[in-house]
Amino acid sequence: MRNLSLILLILIPLLSFGQTEKETYKRVSAKFEEYYNSNEYQKVFDLFSTEMKSFLPIEKTTDLVNGLKTQAGKIEKREFTKYENGTYASYKTNFERALFSVNISLDKNGKINGLFVKPFKESNLPKLERNKTKLILPFKEEWTVFWGGDTKELNYHVESEAQKNAFDIVITDKNGKSFKTDGKTNEDYYAFGKELIAPCDAEVILSVDGVKDNIPGELNPIYVPGNTVILKTENDEFLFFAHFKQNSIVVKQGQKVKQGELLGLCGNSGNSSEAHLHFHIQNIEDMNKATGAKSYFSEIFVNGQLKKDYSPIKGEKVKNK
Repeated sequence: MRNLSLILLILIPLLSFGQTEKETYKRVSAKFEEYYNSNEYQKVFDLFSTEMKSFLPIEKTTDLVNGLKTQAGKIEKREFTKYENGTYASYKTNFERALFSVNISLDKNGKINGLFVKPFKESNLPKLERNKTKLILPFKEEWTVFWGGDTKELNYHVESEAQKNAFDIVITDKNGKSFKTDGKTNEDYYAFGKELIAPCDAEVILSVDGVKDNIPGELNPIYVPGNTVILKTENDEFLFFAHFKQNSIVVKQGQKVKQGELLGLCGNSGNSSEAHLHFHIQNIEDMNKATGAKSYFSEIFVNGQLKKDYSPIKGEKVKNK
């Protein structure tokens, strides 16, 4: 378990909380720490809601706790910091060998129905809420936003700190389909092999190529982004592109690119089920520590209408002016 940025995430309705730790959370989080440190797996399991117990049976709970303890050790100190996304009570947690943010969500009965562990991010990281750099869309022709927006209904990425404002974008036909015939080959998808371009002048700080494209419907969780490019703008914004076609990236680390310059071709590599572009902006290079920022494009057509300084949402058809 080298990557503990996501141990378990159960999606539940958003609730509204203040920033003072509630007594129920204080009590349950203390019990979780006690049982975790003493290897009392059954007692950890008993803290879970019925939904959690179904999703994470006792055997998996035991494996989960063992895996975390092997990597990080026992909990030495824990401090409530805030509520994240209005749902999770977040605790800055010093383990013997690591510093993590442990986030716990409770149902109305005081049972754990969400548990999320990720690296703790210090507050001195650069702040970035939206792009200052003027951007064009990173492709030619008209594409369709498959995921995009600020809510779970519009964008499943909102649960990820780094990807919370990300887009997944495809090309669809007049019937809303993203492929021509049966969708069994990558070449059948309209987006596969399409050119992806630089949204602005920037420096290439990461270029990863050579990851095989998936058979449609299958995923590659070993290297989630697949073939990847990260651009850094003059305003220290980090533009993250994922799932390029294998061996199609034409830019190298350290290279300066101009707006509209070719980066590579759209593919289906990484944790991707069909050819599409994943694009988001973050505040630092490392996605495991980054916070996502909202992407606004200077002048684009949205469903045929010109929009200025606009961030598109799920279902909208977009193209450059």
